[in-house]
Order: sequence, then structure tokens, then C-alpha cells
Amino acid sequence: MGVIFLRENKQFCLLAPEGILMLYYVYILRCKDGSYYTGHAKDPEKRFEMHKKGRGARYTKMHEPEKLVYVKEFESRGEAMRIERKIKTLSHNKKHQLITENNRSGAC
Repeated sequence: MGVIFLRENKQFCLLAPEGILMLYYVYILRCKDGSYYTGHAKDPEKRFEMHKKGRGARYTKMHEPEKLVYVKEFESRGEAMRIERKIKTLSHNKKHQLITENNRSGAC
């Protein structure tokens, strides 16, 4: 039987008999110019704060982040990175649709 650790009421990691399974997240930020930035992180809220302080990606240094609009959880970094790459290939309108559908379903 595993133990779920919580951080700010969000599942952070699962302690299983074979060790700790770290969760990874894919996130989308809406920037003040209306563009979107997609990334992956262990802690998307902390990463968002880094982006806001100018210590994130080069893109968010030029396009100031406004809001964290999409977060999805994955059990491995590889899986999160694969989905991040897929999302990055989507058009702006398709990203907007993904965010809207996610928020409508209550998943975010």
C-alpha cells in the first residue's frame, strides 16, 4: 500500500513499496500578448513563478507570462515530454480549444 504526499492540496508524489514515483506535469501559460507557452515540470506553479521572474524559458522572457491556464499530470517525465512536444506543434486555435475543453471538464 502506498502513501500519497500532498503539497498545497495537490498530489505531489506516491511512495510505493518499490520507491518514490515522481509525477510530472505538462502546463500551458497564457502570455500578456495572448500567445501560449507550453512546458513540463515537477511543480507547474513553482515553474510559473520562475517564468514570471524572468528565470524560465527564453520565450517567456520576451512574452511576459500572465496566467497558468492548463495543467495535466503524468507518471513519467518521458510521457510528459512527449505530450509537451505534441502540444507545441498545435496551432494557437487548437491550443485554445484544448485549454477550453480541459477547463470545461473540470480537470484543471
